[in-house]
Amino acid sequence: MTEPMLDVDAMLQRFRERAAAVRTRTLPPVGGEERQRFIDQAQNDLMDFGIVGDAEVDLVDGVLTLRIDLRSTADD
Repeated sequence: MTEPMLDVDAMLQRFRERAAAVRTRTLPPVGGEERQRFIDQAQNDLMDFGIVGDAEVDLVDGVLTLRIDLRSTADD
């Protein structure tokens, strides 16, 4: 069985699109604890999708390496 080819650029683009979708996601008509859980999950999704979407990638001999610089920048 051959392994499917991974289009790394397309994968990163999907993560960028997911991050953008989270930014524009509307809140469902819920209140209280459910609303806060939804907001918390959206914040986590945005951070996770954004981090992976901004990664530098390397695919060598079947090993995918994501390089993610978490250092603060001067703009922060």
